[in-house]
Amino acid sequence: MLELELIERAPQGDKAAYTELIHIHHRTVEKFAFQCGVLVHDIPDVTQEVFVKLYRFLHQFQRDRFTTWLYKITLNTARDYYRKETKEKEKSHKLNTGIRETYMSKSAEDRVLVFEEDRELHKAIQSLDEKYRHPIIMFYFHELSYEQIAEVLNVPLSTIKIRQLRAKALLKSALQLNGGVRHGR
Repeated sequence: MLELELIERAPQGDKAAYTELIHIHHRTVEKFAFQCGVLVHDIPDVTQEVFVKLYRFLHQFQRDRFTTWLYKITLNTARDYYRKETKEKEKSHKLNTGIRETYMSKSAEDRVLVFEEDRELHKAIQSLDEKYRHPIIMFYFHELSYEQIAEVLNVPLSTIKIRQLRAKALLKSALQLNGGVRHGR
């Protein structure tokens, strides 16, 4: 079944069509969420929230580029998730020192980032301000065009081009300082 058919049938209550949409895009959502800075142990929650929002708002989809719209939902969901989580952590900080969370985050990261070069690159990308990080991730890891990135982030195309140049320079500098990735990534 074509994706457009699935998109048309899912809001009409066709659970099989909606399930197939999830199946097609689940890995992309997880990968993009991780690359946007979502911690590995939070990815299932963020991904679930993305697909809940997708279900709720699929009837509003305007027949543009579905994946661009999905990236937008994922980015906003990741931001919202951590805004809520930050507030909750501030409340519970006195009760929990956070040592357990750090341990869980490290071991999960170790499972995902197998090679040291991947770790260094991921750390360097995560150290970028999100206005630089998100365009780099969308362009290099999700193969979105500058136009699509501009649409997802709701900024002018010229801004994306400038941010890409600046992000590459910042990444190069960060990787050189740390002895970084040597394969010219």
